[in-house]
Amino acid sequence: MTATVIVCAYNEARLLSACLYSLKAQTRPPDSIVVINNASTDETAAVARAVPGVQVVDEPIKGLVVARETARRVARSTILAYVDADCRAPITWMERVVARFERPNAPIAVTGPYRFYDWDTTGRALIRLYDCLVAPPVHALVHHGLSRGAILYGGNFAVRSAALERIGGFDRSIEFHGEDTNLGRRLTAVGRVKVARDCWVWTSARRYRAMGKGAVFRLYVRNFWSEILRHRPADREHLDVRA
Repeated sequence: MTATVIVCAYNEARLLSACLYSLKAQTRPPDSIVVINNASTDETAAVARAVPGVQVVDEPIKGLVVARETARRVARSTILAYVDADCRAPITWMERVVARFERPNAPIAVTGPYRFYDWDTTGRALIRLYDCLVAPPVHALVHHGLSRGAILYGGNFAVRSAALERIGGFDRSIEFHGEDTNLGRRLTAVGRVKVARDCWVWTSARRYRAMGKGAVFRLYVRNFWSEILRHRPADREHLDVRA
């Protein structure tokens, strides 16, 4: 079983290096690391190319889902693991992710939560409460109970490349919000998505600081349920999303 880690980056020169070196320090190193330089106007590409063994692919069309689909078509591994450029993976992260796919009755996708390296105590506590008290029952309801979708942390997930191929890859019509729920919903139709609390990564709370905790929480909740129930994110009312 081979595993490629994919980092999609738009103007991430400041944080990308820490992400990439955390991936190279894994106890079970990735078979390859691919950075999608997604229309960056800063030194993102140069930072990525300065890290030995990293493949850099330039994608001139800006958009997270566009970049993820580009990576899917480039990578050749059994498992494709996607992490955000502001993430830092604990040294056993890759080992734990791959182990989930090697177990009997293994899932087609594995996702893990976040821990924040630059947030206040209240924010970190709220997210841990979500991870422990909210995400598990919601995932059990929509995924195992109703087969309508899944909890999927968009900055930290791994999926079998064959499963992505089977669903037609990523939906490039979605620009950002709701893309993770869209993917989890479509993957549910072909297999099981595992939420693995031990497969967590460090990440930045910059979006919460910029928008405010309440605004981000409302945005995620609104888009999650809109995608699950109506098959389109709430903030894109006229999206043509794949069924």
